[in-house]
Amino acid sequence: MLSRLMTHVEAAYAAPTAEDASVAFFAAMQDFGASYLQTRLYRRPAAILTSASHWAAGGFITRLAPSGWPGSPAFNYVCFECNPLLGAIRESRTSYRFSDFAPHDNMQYGSYWEALSEANIDDALCATSYGGDGVIASLHLGFHKRDFAPDDRFAIHLAGLALTERLMSLTSPPPTTADSLTRRERDSVALVAEGKTDWEISVILGIAESTVRFHVDNARRKLGAVNRAQAVARLVNQRLI
Repeated sequence: MLSRLMTHVEAAYAAPTAEDASVAFFAAMQDFGASYLQTRLYRRPAAILTSASHWAAGGFITRLAPSGWPGSPAFNYVCFECNPLLGAIRESRTSYRFSDFAPHDNMQYGSYWEALSEANIDDALCATSYGGDGVIASLHLGFHKRDFAPDDRFAIHLAGLALTERLMSLTSPPPTTADSLTRRERDSVALVAEGKTDWEISVILGIAESTVRFHVDNARRKLGAVNRAQAVARLVNQRLI
């Protein structure tokens, strides 16, 4: 299955643009029952990860779905009101199914699956790649079915990971509106996270204590944090420390 599948989607990996690669991948995967595709390349939100901050990160490359699905009440429900897939990002999962985070037999997710059925999704296999500076490339590949042989699921996930890695080389995430931290600013906040005092940080970095305060305050301002603790939390959320 794996060798046959990888050969089948080879054209997608040779595509010149991220959109072309996504469309070619979906066309190939339709032969295996795929009914939906969404690809994104974005940066992990600096704010607390919520449905809203995840959506605001942008970076949508391609969405192949039934007409009328994007923007519909069902679409808005799974994107903003009930989005269990945030757990996959928090855990830095590289491959998973929708049903790993929204079990079909859990009545709590009955409305979730009913909404997804409007996009012809009975389950989806997902692949995610993580790059530097919080960059994330993701693939959601929906299917009409929910049962997959373990070998088939493994092959599809592996093919998907090859696509998300390829997407990282074909396009860039949306530019961030916030100023990026300098190395000194990030190092200073990282040491704050370890419980070091300004004096201890000055000794470790070989700079003046007043300079440490300058770097930490600059970092806090750039991160939109009200205090040092929030600045640390935002860097941790972005996996930068």
